[in-house]
Amino acid sequence: MNCFSFQMPGFEIPVAAALGAAADAVAVTDPATAAEAIRLLRKQDAGRAAMVLGSAGSATGASAVTTGADGSHGASGADGVSGAGAVGGVADAGGPGGGPRVPGPRSAPVPAGELVRGPAELTPAVARLLRDVVVVGTLEDAEDLVAARPELLAVTGEGDLLGAHFAQGGSAGAPSLLEVQASVDEAAAELEELAARCEELAEAQRAAAEKRTECAALVEELAERRRAADREKSKVAGDLGRLGGQARAAAGEAERSAAAAARAEEALARATEEAEELAERLLVAEEEPGVGDEEPDTSVRDRLAADGANARQTEMEARLQARTHEERVKALAGRADALDRGARAEREARARAERRRARLRHEAEVAGAVASGARQLLAHVEVSVVRAEEERGAAERAKAEREQALGAERTAARELKSELDKLTDSVHRGEVLGAEKRLRIEQLETKALEELGVEPAALMAEYGPDQLVPPSPPAEGEVLPEDPAHPRHQPVPYVRAEQEKRLRAAERAYQQLGKVNPLALEEFAALEERHQFLSEQLEDLKKTRADLMQVVKEVDERVERVFTEAYHDTAREFEGVFSRLFPGGEGRLVLTDPDNMLTTGVDVEARPPGKKVKRLSLLSGGERSLTAVALLVSIFKARPSPFYVMDEVEAALDDTNLQRLIRIMEELQESSQLIVITHQKRTMEVADALYGVSMQGDGVSKVISQRLH
Repeated sequence: MNCFSFQMPGFEIPVAAALGAAADAVAVTDPATAAEAIRLLRKQDAGRAAMVLGSAGSATGASAVTTGADGSHGASGADGVSGAGAVGGVADAGGPGGGPRVPGPRSAPVPAGELVRGPAELTPAVARLLRDVVVVGTLEDAEDLVAARPELLAVTGEGDLLGAHFAQGGSAGAPSLLEVQASVDEAAAELEELAARCEELAEAQRAAAEKRTECAALVEELAERRRAADREKSKVAGDLGRLGGQARAAAGEAERSAAAAARAEEALARATEEAEELAERLLVAEEEPGVGDEEPDTSVRDRLAADGANARQTEMEARLQARTHEERVKALAGRADALDRGARAEREARARAERRRARLRHEAEVAGAVASGARQLLAHVEVSVVRAEEERGAAERAKAEREQALGAERTAARELKSELDKLTDSVHRGEVLGAEKRLRIEQLETKALEELGVEPAALMAEYGPDQLVPPSPPAEGEVLPEDPAHPRHQPVPYVRAEQEKRLRAAERAYQQLGKVNPLALEEFAALEERHQFLSEQLEDLKKTRADLMQVVKEVDERVERVFTEAYHDTAREFEGVFSRLFPGGEGRLVLTDPDNMLTTGVDVEARPPGKKVKRLSLLSGGERSLTAVALLVSIFKARPSPFYVMDEVEAALDDTNLQRLIRIMEELQESSQLIVITHQKRTMEVADALYGVSMQGDGVSKVISQRLH
């Protein structure tokens, strides 16, 4: 909260800029209260807050709080003692390595100026900003230090600041610019190191990949040559074995043909001898004289004729077999010639393969010599690579030095560019602000001329800042003093802030007053009439609603009564129909909410004979279909209708269950007319009339009807 007022209005902006964060600070009594508030903020994670300490925290050697543009705080002691000199008697700021150290919990405080390193030209400025600023471990250390040395400003490792006149702290907030810059510098250094390492590894990988590619190409070439030689050798061996087998087979076939030809010649000779012997015997028999009138005996002649015919047939077969063997011998001779030519070609191929193997052995020797030379060349290349690595390292070091110098120059250039941009932005903002002011003046002049009809020169002459401001009229409820010489009745000098305050108060009063409406009475009368009309309509609606609720109640009662009667009738019929369709079974209808017949549901419990289940989902397809038909027939019997239409309700039923359903259909026929769509023949047999659709040869459907009575 703000507890101060200004002696001279109009200087709020410079004073607020001078106070910085202290302008929005909370007022507390002493450092102990400020430390307790910081602990509470950190405990509840309620953010950070700045606090101005009252007279209870003041002491000798008071310090003036300063707030930098980035929100950092410093203190300049009234006694003019620097931070290092003021803390020199408190604790040693040097760490084990001789450099600055950050104190831990309950450790000796360290001057903040000794914790900063930077360019020599900026060190004095940083020392002046951090003068009388001490870094301590905990908030208790800061509280003890400020109590002992009020001229110092203590900062904890968690970022809480505590002094004799100012305090700031709380839960963790956004990282400071110094923390962000330190993280950025560390990440940049690691990135450069990783980039250099990546370049080295990439170069080594490229060299290894090239060497591996060359070796792989050489190995692949030698392997391809070896595979080609093996393929050629395998091909030659296969051809040689095949031709040898063919030659052996031809020799065996020639031997068998020669033996068969010899056997055929022997058979031919025997057949010729037998034929000659039979011919002689026939001549002898014909020359012998006959005896008297006796019939000559022809049996011998017939036997001899048959033997001659057999001999001739044998001779013919022998000749055919001999001719066949001669043809086969010729074919075998040609095949033997072909095999001889193949053997000669195979021998020539073997000679060529031997020459090829010799050439390949020579090429292998040459490849070995090339590989040996390549290894020697590789050794020389490795020596050259080491030398090149050394030269590259020197070049990279020189490059790093040049890049460092270039980075410094670029940093200086960026700083100069940033300063130039700031100056340019300042000039541009000045130009834009001037243009806005000129435009605002022109608008005010135009507004004064259009709304008030006063020229700008006359307006400035009569109401300018050099003119006295007349007293304002009394506010509502205000009583003016009677003395004419009282300052309330006298004009006052023009003060811009006061007049702007009066303007804002007048504008708020004007807005609260609102616009004047000359038609307010007519509108009130119209609204009153409208209100009366709507009130009458509302009463009518209330009466209509009461009537409708009464009608709804009567309808609900009738629906409940009708549904209850229909349910009880259907449940009674369902038990009978189910016992007929499932002899020995049990089925019933159960209400899910018997107390509320308007919203209750109906569950079907079915237990076929021999089963304990009651849920329909556990039944087979035919049982579920028959249970549904039982419920449907129960509704028909409870509330009969002139017509019933059923579409293939018995499709999943076997013959036994179908016969039971047909009996129930016959009972329904006595009081109603049934239209059944079916494919079952037994269902068709109990019908009085059949109607079917048949397609003729021309593709046109035709309805066919048949009376069965």
